Amino acid sequence: MGAVLMSSKAALRSGCGLITAYIPRCGYNILQIGFPEAMVMLDSGEEEIKDFNIGFDYSAYGVGIGMGKDEETSRGFGIWLQSLDENTKLLLDADALNILSENEQLLKFLPKNSILTPHPKELSRLIGEWENDLDKLNKAKDFTREYQVVLVIKGANTAVINPNGEIFFNSTGNAGMATGGTGDVLTGVITSLLGQGYDALDAAVLGVFIHGAAGDYAKGWVGEISLIAGDLIDYLPSAFMDLEKLN
Repeated sequence: MGAVLMSSKAALRSGCGLITAYIPRCGYNILQIGFPEAMVMLDSGEEEIKDFNIGFDYSAYGVGIGMGKDEETSRGFGIWLQSLDENTKLLLDADALNILSENEQLLKFLPKNSILTPHPKELSRLIGEWENDLDKLNKAKDFTREYQVVLVIKGANTAVINPNGEIFFNSTGNAGMATGGTGDVLTGVITSLLGQGYDALDAAVLGVFIHGAAGDYAKGWVGEISLIAGDLIDYLPSAFMDLEKLN
């Protein structure tokens, strides 16, 4: 539930008007107490998601954070993925990516321009091992072309790759962000931008930039050693206000 809390907070801090968290029943009180601004939709599962009766009334979906890979979860996710409209705005992270890597047949059901946000281990499960950074990027470009997705390879100088094989390297962020939960914050930021009407590539590039800028603000106040994921959420407003000054 911690991952869901951070992602939900980051999404609202990034400008979307409403956020709904779809969670197992055990997380209801945690969400209502920890982040009352979020709306909550409950699955029938007590400790895991299995039904995926989410509906199709949402502007964008961010899926996978804290989700787990329970057998019923994997099955429900696969059925839901196959039911999506081709124009659905979708971001997949964490366990959603791990389920895809273990069920590669599901990749063909990804809506065009879906955003995948793997860290290096998750990436290797999707595209295979690489010999060096150049080999990694070439394999990643092949993956984006084959499945027509936008790939966000998290790490120092995060790389965003579009289906045409173009690569955008991010210039913001610092080593203090290499801590648990920062990826959940990024999921919230990018999903929020998707929901506000940005196309997939712009949402990914801008989201990564803002995420790193918030981390740089946080570093100025707490330092790299003490920086935690929640600090990024606290400094998202500063990052967005700086961006507004450029217009």
